[in-house]
Amino acid sequence: MEHLKQFYIGGRWVDPIGRDTVEVINPATEEPFAEIALGNRDDVDAAVEAARRAFPAFAETSVAERLALLRAILAEYERRADDIAAVIVREVGSPLAFARNAQAAAGINQLNEHIKALESFRFEQMKGTTLVLREAIGVVGLITPWNWPINQLVAKVAPAIAAGCTMVVKPSELSPLCTLIFAEVAHDAGVPAGVFNLVNGTGPVVGAALSSHPGVDMVSFTGSTRAGTEVARAAAATVKRVAQELGGKAPTIMLPGTDLDRTVKVAIQRIFANSGQSCSAPSRLLVPRDEVEQASAIARGVADTVVAGDPSDPATTMGPVISRAQFDKIRDLIESGVREGARLVCGGPGRPDGLDRGYFIRPTVFADVDPSMRIAREEIFGPVMSIIAYDDVEDAIAIANDTPYGLSAYVQGPDAEAARRVGRRIRAGQVHVNNPPPDRSAPFGGYKQSGNGRENGEHGISEFLETKALTGYAAG
Repeated sequence: MEHLKQFYIGGRWVDPIGRDTVEVINPATEEPFAEIALGNRDDVDAAVEAARRAFPAFAETSVAERLALLRAILAEYERRADDIAAVIVREVGSPLAFARNAQAAAGINQLNEHIKALESFRFEQMKGTTLVLREAIGVVGLITPWNWPINQLVAKVAPAIAAGCTMVVKPSELSPLCTLIFAEVAHDAGVPAGVFNLVNGTGPVVGAALSSHPGVDMVSFTGSTRAGTEVARAAAATVKRVAQELGGKAPTIMLPGTDLDRTVKVAIQRIFANSGQSCSAPSRLLVPRDEVEQASAIARGVADTVVAGDPSDPATTMGPVISRAQFDKIRDLIESGVREGARLVCGGPGRPDGLDRGYFIRPTVFADVDPSMRIAREEIFGPVMSIIAYDDVEDAIAIANDTPYGLSAYVQGPDAEAARRVGRRIRAGQVHVNNPPPDRSAPFGGYKQSGNGRENGEHGISEFLETKALTGYAAG
């Protein structure tokens, strides 16, 4: 890649104002394989200025023009999808098949969904004699995470373009390369100068500058709850809108009579996918007390089939976690589970057998987990499952809701209506009842400390719009 030490501002690749750089580490080898430039407040100023210059004209484009632009981005993205997947293997550590079929494919899915949503979106509606308008909010700062880097990027860029906003993007410095490729995609697709701008950097520098910038009208952030509070605090002085998708501690409630074998296998596969680094991953498995032993045996069997190793090897099914910091945090939480008395069904704090380097975590399952334990309350963000016993359905609902988070939840049961009733009582932004197929138009976002605002389709587009009332529009 030729633009590693440049930023994309005002429709062209530019050199950074400062000289700071950072190495990008391959988490499977713990070795650097690239180096990128780190921006500063002056770089952010330049990017915001470019976005502000571009906003008036872009906000006036027609829906047809924005649809054509999104379709052009989609066509160029599809051409570069293999390049994006190859980079994600190295910077995130995703196994090759997962990088292609889940990570890179997610960008295609997001673009298709937002094109579909824009085709039918209503930007004007009469309410009595008042015309209600939905208008682009302005310049938006998009701060994206490392775990699903291209999905979360496109989940913000696509609706922002659909709404008529211009933007400045700051990806995670841990997985920035796929976003650099996306900037090339945007350029080659003909995105007008200043509509899409990219500045690499750290959260405390570039993220803080974007969040507090008076020229930024909105910030959309995905990441940890801790970092999200800093973004909100920085944004408060300029009273800008903040949309956040933060942490999670999703439960799977297995109602009495559930097909134990199928449900446990699906839940365990979900927590092991992406090495557990998904905010919606079901890290708490709630089962009837008399089924804990059977559930534990099934979970151990699934864990035994996991192949951890080189992400570029087609045989690998689970890669490393992203960084030394995450590696140490997850191991500490696993050790806390042992100290607090949870029963280790499989896994543990060491690396998987045969691996002596890389940030690899053993697929780990605990049983006899008390809801007060750290592993049941804190977001681990690794391949660690806690099996929690419940006495009756009311107890299961109480345990599921006893968390500061509320992003996702899963309910499984033989009686669909009973499962729906339980789903209605779970305090989470997205509840999956009986393993439904993906619905990419469904709003995604959290209750409580899992954030605010919603992504996906028409809900995602709405986040980037202001509402204006023209009263008396139809009078006389």
